[in-house]
Amino acid sequence: EHIFSSEDGPVCFTGNQYSMFTRDGSTNNLLIFLQGGGFCSPLVCEAIEEGIPLIPFGILNPQDSESPVFGYSLGYLPYCDGSLWMGDGTADSDGDGVNDRFFKGLQNLSASLDVVALEYPMPDKIVIAGNSAGGFGVHAALPLVRKLYPDVKIYVINDSGQGISNPGGFDMLTSYWNADAFFPASCNNCIGTDGNLTDYHRYQLTEDEDVVMTYISSKQDSVSSAALGGEVFERELIEAATELNAAFPGRFQSLIMNGDQHTYLIRTFDYQLSDFTLKRWVGLMINDSPDWLSIEE
Repeated sequence: EHIFSSEDGPVCFTGNQYSMFTRDGSTNNLLIFLQGGGFCSPLVCEAIEEGIPLIPFGILNPQDSESPVFGYSLGYLPYCDGSLWMGDGTADSDGDGVNDRFFKGLQNLSASLDVVALEYPMPDKIVIAGNSAGGFGVHAALPLVRKLYPDVKIYVINDSGQGISNPGGFDMLTSYWNADAFFPASCNNCIGTDGNLTDYHRYQLTEDEDVVMTYISSKQDSVSSAALGGEVFERELIEAATELNAAFPGRFQSLIMNGDQHTYLIRTFDYQLSDFTLKRWVGLMINDSPDWLSIEE
């Protein structure tokens, strides 16, 4: 465990201490995992206030010899910043004139990645994975990881954080968190007029040819679809995945399951598809198999 101590950050959004974890593997490959746990808006705050410790389940289980990341070294980043790993500001939540929310996702992320780079300076392969808020966070992490590792192929796994929302939703949030800097000036539509982040992900794939990316989601994710409703969310999710696959057929595929489950990589890494498991499908991705193809149940 690596513990940070600073009044200005890294810190959890209510001021609790922030820490992250590393675990040595037996190969020269690296998994960076971003945990989730809700988010804070000016209207409602449902983010967790303390990070979830490293629990060896699912993709994080080091004893699972059938896991595609078996033997990988691990950088595990707990989540407690309330800002989908993107914030760089403070807010007064109760109007008393004192800032009491500390949206330091950028600092939590960058400080954690600095630790990871010191521990594992020259990996052969990097997988950045995250679920829920961590699914959003993998896209915030990608440019920082690329800066630290300029010559390594990066596989980005977004589990249940695809950024399908209502128009204006993310504009409000990024302004509240002071997170606009994560969207490059040259990416005019990173937050789409439809409210979705699809063009942000398109931008990342366009700018970096050594990135492979995937969406993993249920069709009507009970958490992610809350703002839109299940049917609208399903339609826009499939449209986004289809668009990215058409533009980057060798570097983007999606896995979209029936139902409304939220997150898979830790909860149900053994999820059974028609011919194989989610675990094996991820393995096809990170091992550059020609059999890695989009699946919609």
